[in-house]
Amino acid sequence: MNETWQIGDYTVTRVVEMEVPGGTKFILPDATKEAALELEWMQPHFATPEGRLIMSIHALVIDTGDKRIIVDTCIGNDKERNIPAWSNLQTNFLQDLEAAGYPRETIDVVLCTHLHVDHVGWNTMLVDGEWVPTFPNARYLLADKEFNYWNDSADEDAYGDIMADSVQPVVDAGLVDLVDWKHVVCEGVQLEPTPGHTPGHCSIHITSNGDEALITGDCIHHPCQMTRTDWCSSADYDQPAGQATRNTLLSKYVDTDVLFIGTHFATPTAGYVKHHDGGGWWLDVEGAPLR
Repeated sequence: MNETWQIGDYTVTRVVEMEVPGGTKFILPDATKEAALELEWMQPHFATPEGRLIMSIHALVIDTGDKRIIVDTCIGNDKERNIPAWSNLQTNFLQDLEAAGYPRETIDVVLCTHLHVDHVGWNTMLVDGEWVPTFPNARYLLADKEFNYWNDSADEDAYGDIMADSVQPVVDAGLVDLVDWKHVVCEGVQLEPTPGHTPGHCSIHITSNGDEALITGDCIHHPCQMTRTDWCSSADYDQPAGQATRNTLLSKYVDTDVLFIGTHFATPTAGYVKHHDGGGWWLDVEGAPLR
């Protein structure tokens, strides 16, 4: 189920924690089965024949040859969460990551597009009853605007105490660097501000040897939001800002050779932004540079 794309001299590899149809009504309440069926281009990849959305939770590893960068670390094992299907998971994510060629000790950088439950879980792992950094040799780069918002919040995340088990332990271990949300991680890898879903949400822009790609994060949860940018996530911090970000981003990259790699897009996950005849945009998955 994993996929790898070639972006110039860099590779991006998807490592899947879970990919399932349905269960998205609470995230995208406007994307009913009836409404989704009107977007015929979403089948067969992103919706079932009945109109149920298909979504994936996965990490993306950017391999520059010099650095191994993991973007978003899914839900994680052993975490108590308020969504039953996400609570106390026991998946083979770390084994799958190693099988893809990236043992956890070899990761150099961890990037979190934002600090929601399904993007930080494998920041830590449970060892002898303690949460310890999963990637002990990595620097964890967090946008300061995002970290400060969640760190100053009096309420725990709606899904569980995310900061306590998945963020604070790596802070305490001295592995976190707070960075500007336009931070250049290394040559060809840079944060790109895409606010709305959360205050400090970032996408990841990749450039190598004339090729470009964008890892979306949750500014676009599902490809249906490319045609219907007005379909906002119930988890958005600022829904109007989120819609404005989608409109700006899609207008910027439409009909270009920039590969869109969706953080929750089901297989085949990546494609190119095209104008939709009925208005808005859609994701063309043909011709994506799979290895």
